[in-house]
Amino acid sequence: MKRKKKEERVSLLHRCLKWREENISEKKFILVLSFLVGICTALATLVLKFLIHEIENFLTQNFQATSANYLYLVYPVVGIFLSGWFVRNIVRDDISHGVTKILYAISRRQGRIKRHNIWSSTIASAITIGFGGSVGAEAPIVLTGSAIGSNLGSLFKMDHRTLMLLLGCGATGAIAAIFKAPIAGLMFTLEVLMIDLTMSSLLPLMITGVTAATVSYIFMGMDAMFKFHLDHGFELDRIPYVILLGIFCGLLSLYFTRAMSFIENIFGKLNGPYRKLAFGGAILSILIFLFPPLYGEGYDTIGLLLNETTTAGWDTVMNNSFFYGHDNLLLVYLLLIVLLKVFASSATNGGGGCGGIFAPALYLGCIGGFIFSHFINDYSFLNVGLQEKNFALLGMAGVMAGIMHAPLLGVFLIAELTGGYDLFLPLMIVSVCSYLTIMAFEPHSIYSMRLAKKGELITHHKDRAVLTLMKMENVVETDFEVVHPEMELGELVKSISASHRNVFPVTDSKSGVLLGIVLLDDIRNIMFRQELYHRFTVRRLMTSAPAKVYDTENMEQVMHTFDDTKAWNLPVVDSGGHYKGFVSKSKIFNSYRQVLVHFSED
Repeated sequence: MKRKKKEERVSLLHRCLKWREENISEKKFILVLSFLVGICTALATLVLKFLIHEIENFLTQNFQATSANYLYLVYPVVGIFLSGWFVRNIVRDDISHGVTKILYAISRRQGRIKRHNIWSSTIASAITIGFGGSVGAEAPIVLTGSAIGSNLGSLFKMDHRTLMLLLGCGATGAIAAIFKAPIAGLMFTLEVLMIDLTMSSLLPLMITGVTAATVSYIFMGMDAMFKFHLDHGFELDRIPYVILLGIFCGLLSLYFTRAMSFIENIFGKLNGPYRKLAFGGAILSILIFLFPPLYGEGYDTIGLLLNETTTAGWDTVMNNSFFYGHDNLLLVYLLLIVLLKVFASSATNGGGGCGGIFAPALYLGCIGGFIFSHFINDYSFLNVGLQEKNFALLGMAGVMAGIMHAPLLGVFLIAELTGGYDLFLPLMIVSVCSYLTIMAFEPHSIYSMRLAKKGELITHHKDRAVLTLMKMENVVETDFEVVHPEMELGELVKSISASHRNVFPVTDSKSGVLLGIVLLDDIRNIMFRQELYHRFTVRRLMTSAPAKVYDTENMEQVMHTFDDTKAWNLPVVDSGGHYKGFVSKSKIFNSYRQVLVHFSED
């Protein structure tokens, strides 16, 4: 019975595909799919935000503002335990580092993302963040949106270029929906996912972004995500301070990026999920107990700093903590939060939770901008009078641009999040300064650095992107006649006559380890002298290869080796030195042309 129903579903799908091919052109159908991706992604976003809000409200509604709450020691550990259990026993796959997984799917899986990512990261992140995990919901929902786009494209048998585009549409829709920011969604796909932007890809991305944002507006209202009112307009004499803020944000982004990478390496050395849970849970619960603003996404703190203008209002950030009532310690309290936020976020994911760094980046930037301006106002000999709320908003753009390596995203996201379009000029200044500052120290964003270390990252650099798409196994040639060192010249001549190659790899007859090569040009003068056939052996005639290429190297490394050696053919070996074949420039160039044509087609 089940088999019959499955056959009926397959038959129905085939009829639908056939009808689509006969009645709707592929370009028009891509626009239809981008519209559907926008709707589905927005609905998934609404579900995630609802779950997080309900869980957090249920757990914290009875907390006292005037004293410490000891349940802060319990909730985060329970959250990352439940999330980790869900991933290990229900999903049974790694769903962490959502944006990195998307970049990997683009670089190595031709835009294909596993089907469970449509729902798994949504559930896991809702549990993690609702129980207090100090991460954001944006990266999980971006993975969800990309998975929706990828799997919808796979359902309708679209080619891999279209899958990559629909994947980008899903990411655009996720950012557009969760922040009500369609332009920021487009900038994210362009700068962070590095989808190649052409006229044929721009329209589907825009349709998805606008559709997702519209659905979000319908259910959550037209107001910007953070209420912000510009009390004082930007003045040109503030530009030096904005530049300094940008440099400060760049350094803060560098600290966050390097510290997170360091802490992730520590968690990577721990064996077993429960050791990671104990270590991460202990760090997270203690930090949240001492600094309650680290609980969850931290958007309440952002809203407070963007709207309050008095000391009494700012001091409410210390509610629920031991710092309550110590007004003179506000800057110290906030500075400690800035320094410790990366530990809380890393402990959340390292301990088994699921979340992203969008919210931490906004959170750090807001507090960083506030600290910068408040410190100058209180402790500078200059009577400047910087607007703390304005600089808190600018700081969000600066840290976002620095951590993501995406200055346009920093500008448009903060403008759309807050409605702070009147601060467009300082937003651009602080984003550019932050980006240039971190680029001096770290060439890759926090998302792409993991893939960049493995040589698996696609970028807008066309040559590098094409080389990244090429795989070693597709360019290795194995039709070379292998000879051994103990063979005589006569036997070598027989191998030469059976081959159309000019190079002959010499390997150990027992282990298969590459020992050297014999070049036809080197023996041409003696190969027809039969009286020498028993006097010379291959060991005497062979030479060392100009260089060896390992089968684990990427194409960019291989091309660097060719450039250094000026060789035309290079032997390929494994980690043990065993001969695998040869790679030639001509083969690489032919493959390069094929991939470039496929990669560049609109």
